[in-house]
Amino acid sequence: MLWYAQKPRYTYLKGAYLDQEEKVLSVTLDEWSDDEIDAMIEVGGNSSANSIYEAFLPEGVSKPGPDSSHEERKRFIRLKYELQEFLKPSLRITSGKSSSSSLKSSFSTKLFNSFRNSSVSQNSEGMVEFIGLLKVKVKKGTNLAIRDMMSSDPYVVLTLGKQTVRTTVRKSNLNPVWNEELMLSVPEDFGAIKLSVFDHDTFSADDIMGEAEIDIQPLITSAMAFGDPEMFGNMQIGKWLKSNDNALVDDSIINIFDGKVKQEISLKLQNVESGELEIELEWKPVDQ
Repeated sequence: MLWYAQKPRYTYLKGAYLDQEEKVLSVTLDEWSDDEIDAMIEVGGNSSANSIYEAFLPEGVSKPGPDSSHEERKRFIRLKYELQEFLKPSLRITSGKSSSSSLKSSFSTKLFNSFRNSSVSQNSEGMVEFIGLLKVKVKKGTNLAIRDMMSSDPYVVLTLGKQTVRTTVRKSNLNPVWNEELMLSVPEDFGAIKLSVFDHDTFSADDIMGEAEIDIQPLITSAMAFGDPEMFGNMQIGKWLKSNDNALVDDSIINIFDGKVKQEISLKLQNVESGELEIELEWKPVDQ
């Protein structure tokens, strides 16, 4: 699959685009250099790039779909990457005939390198580098699956790396309200949060009631881009987009609210007959 725009040209790689000098590469037919692959990895992939490049998608502007024309696709790509119309103004980058790693240098220098150099701490026992804390508020579940005779006794488990935290059990409730806050330390080499819902059983193993993954890259990338949230008023700074590859019910908006970076998320539980979960994330970098 290949989408491109002239001056500069962009190559599609798992939903993200790479600025190329006078050439367009196919993901499946061409070979990519190490620099070109590193450029995409450094940006954080599709979710991370879109959380920045589509943070301010105005009303009336929608992403091209499978039935969109070539002209519609090309126009959207130019607005998004060449003109950077949906990007925070202070992060806009002027495209030019540089190297194939121009995207890497722009994002890496502006966001990741400066953030990690100033904010990384170390755990003296395991020497694990942490870049921040994530407060996860498990709010409520809706229409959860039945695992007992008529109901279930659900609880939620969150896993990030080697850390695991869980909520309390809600007895005989398919629409439980938790409003419980759980804390996770975010390592430098972080992945997605694994979320699972279980039915508590006293005399047998707990039954699974669904699961989902929470991509925290868009939240952290957006927070890095803005820096200290207390310097800004309430505003939208990013977005995790619903797709066939995630469990989102709707696009998840990332906001600065009362000096804090927060994200509301509604998830449709996977590998189960029914159930949705509402959570809220709050990001705190190490230096705060």
